[in-house]
Amino acid sequence: MANKRQEKRFVPLSKPQIVQEDIDIVTKVLESGRLSIGPYTELFEKAIAEYVGVKYVAAVSSGTSALHLILKALNFGKGDLLIVPSFTFVASANVALYEYGSVTFVDIDPITMNMDIEHFKTIVEENFNKFRRIFLMAVDVFGHPLDWDKINIFAEKYDVTVVEDSCEALGSEYKGKKVGTFGVAGAFAFYPNKQITTGEGGVVVTNNEKIYKMSVSLRNQGRGESQGWLSHDYVGYNYRIDEMSAALGWSQMQRLDEIIEKRAKVAERYKALLKDLPLELPVVMDYVTKMSWFVYVVRLPQGTPSAVRDTLIRKLEDEGVQCRNYFAPVHLQKPYRELGWKEGMLPVTEDISQRTIAIPFYTDMEQEDQEYVAEKLRIVLETLLK
Repeated sequence: MANKRQEKRFVPLSKPQIVQEDIDIVTKVLESGRLSIGPYTELFEKAIAEYVGVKYVAAVSSGTSALHLILKALNFGKGDLLIVPSFTFVASANVALYEYGSVTFVDIDPITMNMDIEHFKTIVEENFNKFRRIFLMAVDVFGHPLDWDKINIFAEKYDVTVVEDSCEALGSEYKGKKVGTFGVAGAFAFYPNKQITTGEGGVVVTNNEKIYKMSVSLRNQGRGESQGWLSHDYVGYNYRIDEMSAALGWSQMQRLDEIIEKRAKVAERYKALLKDLPLELPVVMDYVTKMSWFVYVVRLPQGTPSAVRDTLIRKLEDEGVQCRNYFAPVHLQKPYRELGWKEGMLPVTEDISQRTIAIPFYTDMEQEDQEYVAEKLRIVLETLLK
């Protein structure tokens, strides 16, 4: 890395890859005049189903919508418990509260930042006779798959219903099998910082016909099969994806493997550029046969106060390097504090959350920008960690 002062530049936290084929297909939809409930929704669903290896896919308006519909289709509600990591996006937990179910949080593994499986087992054993049913919202955080063999053997023993939140992990594989397929149903999301984007959008993926049919009905105001457009069997939602978004998603699916490969190269460059800095870098476990990188999150040394992390982010922003803390613990957000959660209840989550920094990461990131990020990190860290 060059030691000479680099000219100041702006490096965004994320940036979607939009190519001419994407623009052309969206323009084609606009020109067709059919902007909702059209052929590209079906094409997009088929592309996801074939890629992931499932029978059924229902495209919806967001990953949150997908998770909500899965719980709704499973009749999750009062008397049920959802176990979910606090180190995730808030929607992973919120969808349980939509249906008036109970939520409890599981701590995380300090290496992968995925759910601590031993803590999960303890929670299940402690609550086994206290609830009608127990559900697990299993999050493949930052694209890294969970250790699914360990989870599913235990879940089956205790009749835990597993829903896979793979919203950040499209394309990742655990022992050769695509994520999103290890629970009764899974969800992917396509916000602009994801591997592929639809602008806003998500999908339910499942081999369970009932979940699929309920998701299709509920996303479209609860309309029944083969009924008129104003006939409704259920109290549903407007969770449909529009045709422009579906067409964009279908176009991007045509090059998903190429996108994943490019993102892996960006991650490898960061690993080399940052290896000598006082940071904990992401670790990919040996059971991961394909890692689909979502973000690149580094951690300051253990014991570093969150105020140092916040100062680091501020100083990097001043140098044009856009960064964010990733994630803030869900259990310490106001709605969950009001349910009794407080500091000290999930020590690993709380420790790691105050040390994390998501640095710029996207598919077409140039090496020069990565070198700029690494150099600015080095300079600011030398000042802050004296």
